[in-house]
Amino acid sequence: MRRKTFSVKVGDVVIGDQAPVVVQSMTNTDTADKASTVAQVASLANAGSELVRITVNTEEAAAQVPYIRAELDKMGCVVPLVGDFHYNGHLLLTKYPACAKALSKYRINPGNVGFKDKKDRQFTTMIEQAIKYDKPVRIGVNWGSLDQDLLAKFMDDNARCSTPKDVKLVMHDALVASAIESAELAEKIGLGKDRIILSCKVSSVQDLVAVYHKLAEKSDLALHLGLTEAGMGSKGIVASTAALSLLLQQGIGDTIRISLTPEPGGDRTQEVVVGQEILQTMGIRSFTPQIAACPGCGRTTSTVFQELAKDIQSYVRLNMPKWGERYIGVEDMQVAVMGCIVNGPGESKHANIGISLPGTGEQPAAPVFIDGEKKMTLRGGRIAQEFKEVIDGYISSTYEEKMP
Repeated sequence: MRRKTFSVKVGDVVIGDQAPVVVQSMTNTDTADKASTVAQVASLANAGSELVRITVNTEEAAAQVPYIRAELDKMGCVVPLVGDFHYNGHLLLTKYPACAKALSKYRINPGNVGFKDKKDRQFTTMIEQAIKYDKPVRIGVNWGSLDQDLLAKFMDDNARCSTPKDVKLVMHDALVASAIESAELAEKIGLGKDRIILSCKVSSVQDLVAVYHKLAEKSDLALHLGLTEAGMGSKGIVASTAALSLLLQQGIGDTIRISLTPEPGGDRTQEVVVGQEILQTMGIRSFTPQIAACPGCGRTTSTVFQELAKDIQSYVRLNMPKWGERYIGVEDMQVAVMGCIVNGPGESKHANIGISLPGTGEQPAAPVFIDGEKKMTLRGGRIAQEFKEVIDGYISSTYEEKMP
């Protein structure tokens, strides 16, 4: 059961208050480069990102935001855009009102919105712009840019205690305090609780879990989850999955982002896919039919089942957007691609559609099971194509079409 929070509307997307957990992402293009930013936003949205954050760090970037929004709208890509502001957001939002209007949400980092006596004044300016244009705000604290004055105060107070806490625990307290105090200031200025999302990002799994437990205890605002600087490849995926799964299982978290470092030349949309797969494998949301496939062993020296599993997974993800637009519930479909007689038939029977390919030394035949019953046997060089046709046929005959 999710913890109850205030709901926040970002464009047409609802975050919090038992709404489905939202998957978001962020571009890594120069926002001043309109063409590349539009292309990457569209790619992320097509992959399933329900919000896309863009960097707004210069006047050139701010000036391009309304044109990026207009170009996306022209393409039929209505994904809400979130502006990521650091250091000069108060200037950019006031000098470029078209940018402030075009964005669906602002992200403010209280650790670098301003320093010393400028901090509250510049934070207030950004909140006032959010109120003026009726935009929600994510107050996003990050331990890499935590307010040093606040941290120093917490450290000094801790040093004076008869039994001081571990330094790491003091930092946890400072992170949470930064988020809570900033939210309270935003409310005092006039921003409603239904316009505020909080986050406290760190890069260690156990630290993230501990910080969000504290944050969830102290606030009923919607929470954004993410392991910051998660890393590249399997390390980033495993760390993000471990951290977010623990929190989501306890009902903490209303929207997530997987902060993966892309491989050189890699696909930025991987972070969207990983976020969706975390939610789907936990049974929290369904996005696309799941492909069960065996890992292979000495009985499966052929790579045929591996190639088929990859082919079918790519086929399903490629076609899911059009299936999702046309059919109700198709995202819950289960497909199995198995490699030998040991678990193949049994796993295939548990899926909506399953195929058990022959292992080493087995007869060159691949029985296909539909809703637990063997329906046919595929042979020869067209197994992949014929199995795709089976999937297409199952979808069209099983799932109800949406009303036009």
